[in-house]
Amino acid sequence: MLRRWGTRLAFSLVGIAAGLLLCTAALSSFSVSAAALVEATLLFWLVHIVVQFLALKVLIRQPSVALAGLLALASTIIALLIVNAIVSGMHIGGPETYVPATLIIWACTAVADALGTRRIRDERADRRAERRDR
Repeated sequence: MLRRWGTRLAFSLVGIAAGLLLCTAALSSFSVSAAALVEATLLFWLVHIVVQFLALKVLIRQPSVALAGLLALASTIIALLIVNAIVSGMHIGGPETYVPATLIIWACTAVADALGTRRIRDERADRRAERRDR
C-alpha cells in the first residue's frame, strides 16, 4: 500500500512539474524559475489534493466520470491561482493565459496519473505471476 501511494505521489509530482515546464515553453506570458518550479510543484500538488478532497467529500455525493473530469479542471485552475499568488518565481500574464495553462497542466497530470496507475497494475501482475510460479 505504501509503495502504491509512493508511486502515485511520484507520478503526480512529475505530471505537475511537466505541465508547468510545458506551460513555460508553450505560453509566452507564463514563466516559472527553476527554484520556483520545485516550490510551485509541491504547493500545486497540496492545494490540488485539498480542493479535490473537499469537493468530493463535501460538495459531491455521487460523482460521475464527467463530473470527476470537471472537478479535476476546476481544482487545477484553483490550484494554479493559489500557487501563482504565493510563489514569487512564477508569473502568469493575465486571465487569458489561465485557460491554456489549466488545460496543459490538467492534461499532463491526467497522463501522469494514467501512467502511474498502469505501473501499479503492472507491478501487481508481476507479483501475482511470481507467486504463481513458486
